[in-house]
This record gives sequence, structure tokens and C-alpha cells, in this order.
Amino acid sequence: MKVVPIFTDEVAQAGGWHGQALAQAFARQGWQAHMVCLDSCHVSIVDQHVQVHIPGLSQPSPIAFVRGVAAGSTQQIITRMNILHTLQRQGMTIYNHARAIETTVDKSLTTQLLAEHGIGTPNTWVCEYRQVAHPLMQQALDNGKTLVIKPLFGSQGKGVRLIEHPQQFALPQDMFVDGIYYLQEKIDCGANQHDYRVFVVNGEPVAVMRRQGDGWLHNVARGARCTASDEADVAEIGVQAAAAIGINYAGVDIMRDKHGKLWVIEVNSIPAWRGLQTITDLNIADILVADLLRFADKNDAE
Repeated sequence: MKVVPIFTDEVAQAGGWHGQALAQAFARQGWQAHMVCLDSCHVSIVDQHVQVHIPGLSQPSPIAFVRGVAAGSTQQIITRMNILHTLQRQGMTIYNHARAIETTVDKSLTTQLLAEHGIGTPNTWVCEYRQVAHPLMQQALDNGKTLVIKPLFGSQGKGVRLIEHPQQFALPQDMFVDGIYYLQEKIDCGANQHDYRVFVVNGEPVAVMRRQGDGWLHNVARGARCTASDEADVAEIGVQAAAAIGINYAGVDIMRDKHGKLWVIEVNSIPAWRGLQTITDLNIADILVADLLRFADKNDAE
């Protein structure tokens, strides 16, 4: 049986729920999944020959699925992403491809690309210094706005906080800020106290759900409740956002303000879909695996 590496940060958990769903989907297509963490791989350059060594893989594979990249220092993350880039240069089809992961993990770059493509995204400021961040915060408060401060690299709502009064300006330089202030105006949703996740694969909105949390954050990881949504404009802007990033598949987070306008909040290149799977009869892992194999066949043909 052909072996496909699934790069995951949950090797100790056998890939977790998502890794196991993918392993079963690959098995239905005649592939055996091999869970491996990028930090366990290494590169050798000997006699002008560059080789990436993937533990437990005796033969090179034409494809790989990226399910997770473990947290680490800047040098460690760059090294892990360079491994993906090297594998791509050597002909391996990586899903999602390395550049898409690098783009979406940086919320600032994602926001820039969305704005440049005319896709609604909240007013945003990115800076390194408090003496720049504080006047921006004060100006927003003076204009009656609430700001959201987020870690530039982060997921599942971790480290996301509201800035509603000047006393909150004295933010610690903690692991969530990490020297970069990423500030966005909070969308006034009025009665629309929920958000949306659109799961886009190969330019198609495979599933759309509405997420309702108990507070102002609506992450499934924080206990948000999921229901199916058939709002066509939500699906459409999700597809547009994925196209703006140039990505094989994505989880696009969207909010509707009190006037009905849609805003793209985030684009995820390694999105979870456990919540989505509860609101659709489609097998999302099967769809992802089929798209990866289609994409690999297309690359081989070229």
C-alpha cells in the first residue's frame, strides 16, 4: 500500500480526531497514512545533494497532508516551513502548500490581501511599539469604537482580548502579544450575535455553519454551538476570500454586522472541521483527500 505522510503536532495522540478521519479517508483510496511531526524531520546536504529525511518513511511519497505545525521559536518555525518548501521543490505535492500556510498564519498579511482584493475586512493596525499602539487605541475609543487585540500567530481564540477603556492599554508583553500589536475594530453585529465558518475546497463552499458562543467569541474549541447555514452571500464571500489568498482549501471566518454587511475576519489554512462535520452529511475528510489526489495528478500532468 502507498504511504502518505500526515504532518501533525498530535503524533502522540495518533493524529487526533482529524488525523484519524484523514487516515480512514486515505485508506479508502488505497493509501496508508503515516503520522509524523515536522520537528522530527531533518535535512542533509551532502555532495551537493539535498535530502529531507522523514522518520518512518523508507520511500519518498509524492504527496503529503499538513494537519499541524507545532509551535516553536521563529527559527524552528522557519526551519519546518523550509522543509515543506524543499519537499515541494523536489516534486512532492503538499496540501495546503507551504506558501498558503505562511500567508494565513500571519493575520496581518491575510488582512492585507483581503483588503487588496476588495473583500470586507475590519479596520486594522499592526505595529511593534507601545508608543504607536496607544495613540491608535485612544483614537479608536474617542471615536466610540471597541478594538480587538489578537496574537499575530494564533488560533482558537487564544489570547484574543477586547480594548474598551484606557486602563487596558497597559498590556503585558506576554506570549500572546509577543512584541507585535495586531489591532482590529470590533464589528458591531447588533442582533447578529454569531459568526460563520465557510469550508472552501477547490473553490467550492463544501459546508457553511453558523457558530453561536456564550460570549463575544464563537470558536468551536470554546464550546460554540454549530448549526447549518444556507446563506448564499456568506458562502460566496468565503469562496472569494480563499481565492484572494490562493489556497487549496480553507476555513473562512465571517461576521455579519448590524447593517447586514459581511466581513471576513480570518482565513485558516489548517482548519478544524469537527464542528462542521456535525452539520453536513458529506464526509469532509473524503473531500479533502480526493482534492489532494486530484491536485497531485494535475501537478504530475504539468
